Amino acid sequence: SGRTMAVATVNLRALTSWVGIARLFAVVLSCLSFSLVASTGHFEAPYGTWCMFTWCLCFAVTLLVVLGELLELYPLLPLSWDDFTSAFSMLAALMVFTSSVVFPATFISSPCSSNQCARQAVATTASCLCFLAYAVEVALTRAKPGDISSFLSTVPGLLKVFEAYVACLIFSLLDEYNGQPGLMWCVAVYSICFIITLLIIIFTIGRCLTYIRCPLEKVLVGYNFLALLMYLTATILWPLYSFRGRSRPDSCGRNCSWNKHLGVTFLTIFNFIAYLVDLVYSTRMVFVRAP
Repeated sequence: SGRTMAVATVNLRALTSWVGIARLFAVVLSCLSFSLVASTGHFEAPYGTWCMFTWCLCFAVTLLVVLGELLELYPLLPLSWDDFTSAFSMLAALMVFTSSVVFPATFISSPCSSNQCARQAVATTASCLCFLAYAVEVALTRAKPGDISSFLSTVPGLLKVFEAYVACLIFSLLDEYNGQPGLMWCVAVYSICFIITLLIIIFTIGRCLTYIRCPLEKVLVGYNFLALLMYLTATILWPLYSFRGRSRPDSCGRNCSWNKHLGVTFLTIFNFIAYLVDLVYSTRMVFVRAP
């Protein structure tokens, strides 16, 4: 007939590979989580809203990732697809893990005998399984030793996502720090490191780092060392200024300032350890060459 027909390219491996299967599980489980919680009508702000946002975001973005790879549309996007999917799977794992802990601690009470509580318990179980699905995806897509074609799939790249997320959790807990120089310095440390780390992630996904005319790998090692020193000072100063001469109040509820300061203390330690591991791995990747 002389007519040519446009045939859509379908990559079935996007559904049948282990990574594709993990993503399909994540889509189904995140959908199940927010659907069950929505059916109860009991997800008040701010914790319930955060959990619902997490499940809906993970469902929507992961579904788009699956469709993008199934129809092979991702080459049309002006970004590094491997870096984007690696960063998002790590972020999703962290967000879903947080929701899996926060939601039952906030909304499920004992004994759990009502129909509403049963649906909340099933939603929590689905959320925990969803976290495992994203953790499996992170493990499957992590770069092999020596492979740096996708920076955010390497250990330092995944740690960058972890560091930025933990900083966001710290910001959500900040309370009563004005007027105390030590605490204000710690907030400056959290803010500076978060902004720089977030820019590194964004520039990597947007393929902008290649335009920077400098030995970028060595610059990142230098930044990791500086961030480690800054977080070391915050690890010391935050608890020193927060708890000096202050004991835990007898009536210290969920929004108690003392509890929030304790949470920031532990998160600061977590990020300090993350920057330490990041520095070790980055140094090995840049300065220690395999024979």
